[in-house]
Amino acid sequence: MEKIDARKLATDAQQQLRYQAIRLRKAGRTYKEISEIVGVNHTTVCTWWKKYQKGGTKAIRIKKRGRPLGSCRTLSLDQEKILRKSMRDRCPDQMKLPFALWTRLAVQQLIKQLWGINMPIRTVGEYLQRWGFTPQRPLRRAYKQNPKAVKAWMSQEYPEIKKKAKKEAAEIHWGDETGLCNDSYHGRSYAPRGQTPAIKIHPRCERVNLISSVTNQGKVRFMVYDNRMNSQTLIKFMKRLIKDSDKKIFLILDNLRVHHSYLVRNWVKEHEDEIELFFLPSYSPELNPDEYLNCDLKAGVHSGTPASSKRQLKKKAISHLRKLQKLPGRVMKYFKHPKISYAA
Repeated sequence: MEKIDARKLATDAQQQLRYQAIRLRKAGRTYKEISEIVGVNHTTVCTWWKKYQKGGTKAIRIKKRGRPLGSCRTLSLDQEKILRKSMRDRCPDQMKLPFALWTRLAVQQLIKQLWGINMPIRTVGEYLQRWGFTPQRPLRRAYKQNPKAVKAWMSQEYPEIKKKAKKEAAEIHWGDETGLCNDSYHGRSYAPRGQTPAIKIHPRCERVNLISSVTNQGKVRFMVYDNRMNSQTLIKFMKRLIKDSDKKIFLILDNLRVHHSYLVRNWVKEHEDEIELFFLPSYSPELNPDEYLNCDLKAGVHSGTPASSKRQLKKKAISHLRKLQKLPGRVMKYFKHPKISYAA
């Protein structure tokens, strides 16, 4: 049989040759006979057999080839561990670096700051890819947000509201205001590379304002209003909430100044058996489920044919909200988002 170069075979094929040679040797074949059958040199067969006699099947298994993990790298395993922890736990400015986010350049400067190593930017990218770090769009968080207040809301204040609502058989509503303009548009269009498509937008900006509320059972309530939000408008919306509900309403709002006006406080006090107001921590819109309704609304309204007038814009907004009122399951899915799952 013609001899083969076993080095060119796949690892599994090489291993099967070894097992076959051992079986033939056990059957009483000579090294030369096995060499002719398997196609390798008889001295190689002899070496395999002696290893088998000394250590069994384990001794003839092909070991993993290549360099050991972590060898020939610029950073040691301990240094990699420190770098990953620094990136997870801190922002660049906390490490006295002139960056807001962890870019490759920021990581490169951190490595130089910690160990004095001038690592090429491409190598930095290879390390980040190896660790599973990917470039991501950061969440926006207000500079004035108080983490302690957010923690207190999550661990103490909202659980107390939930407990009180259960005791009084009340329904928790999350409310918020938003505005829609006809000069906004969401969507993409296919076009030849380098020929960016254009969409015609009405030159005069028209605006529609509305206030809405959602519950974790998928209930949606809304009211469109003109001009700016004021105490009378908020009271009008709360009257509608009370009228449409056979339960007491617990309405949770943000800290807009109007929400704390003396007119609103006095009205709520007069109707304390029907409605109560609670307030989210300041600068924490991500904790309000109604913000996710606003995102859904804007995505729906600012797609399709752009509204050319305030009337058309208002019609599209009302149509989308009425559709959501008929799809409570879709609204309930908002509460699966990690930021508001606490309210589910």
